Amino acid sequence: MPTFSAPDGTQLSYRVTGDGDPVVCIPGGPTDSIYLGSLGGLSTCRQLIVLDLRGTGRSAIPEDISSYRCDRLVDDVEALRAHLGLPRMDLLGHSAGTNIATQYAALHPEKVSKLALIGPSARAVGVAITGETRRELAQLRKNEPWFAAAFAALQAITEGTGSDWEAVAPFFWGRWDATAQKHHAAGRPSNQEAVALFAAEGAFDVESTRAALAACEAPVLLLTGEFDLNSPPVSAAEFAEVFPDATLVVQPGAGHYPWLDDADWFVAATTAFLCG
Repeated sequence: MPTFSAPDGTQLSYRVTGDGDPVVCIPGGPTDSIYLGSLGGLSTCRQLIVLDLRGTGRSAIPEDISSYRCDRLVDDVEALRAHLGLPRMDLLGHSAGTNIATQYAALHPEKVSKLALIGPSARAVGVAITGETRRELAQLRKNEPWFAAAFAALQAITEGTGSDWEAVAPFFWGRWDATAQKHHAAGRPSNQEAVALFAAEGAFDVESTRAALAACEAPVLLLTGEFDLNSPPVSAAEFAEVFPDATLVVQPGAGHYPWLDDADWFVAATTAFLCG
């Protein structure tokens, strides 16, 4: 895999798949970017340049672990853009990675052509998601055979009396089948330090980020799944209001990994935005 040097000297890796105009992709987690795969075949339409965040995948562990903080990861994205020689770029983020992409667009709006936020986390812009919102959304799955145990765990988590995140995993896929279970097992973060420090104090400056994004002229896609507990459609709609030119798309029957739930639907919707 190709590598480049971050501003602090940390060697970071990325993988390149597919053909066409490039899209720089930022994974969530922070975890190994391999879980993104080809984004359901998006790589048949566009060249995907997928970053391994520092301390994950084949990227090196930094000497300064405070650099795992979300806002500091923005500098790694800028270093990748410069390394690739792209004056401007289409930028795609998933889950926690959308916080990095969002802050990048706030700091470097002139370098973003289009911004695609998939299963968007809105911490960088201060959109709060209540436990009630998550529980109401979860009720859409009440006919699933695994619902009772998963909902009990979710209720305990949202009420602050439990922490069994493994039990609520089925809610994050549109179908909790063998493919989803394999994807879940492969996507667990291996660098818990990077996860713990991602949202450390100072990681988000909501007021300044929102102000900058209000002036960002790049078109923005916010795509979330109908069942996505991490990024409920109602919260994604609130997030979309931050941008002057945003399109909200809700993928039917999908969870937090929409390219896995219906690859054709996801690729069609994402390509229509990126190539439109």
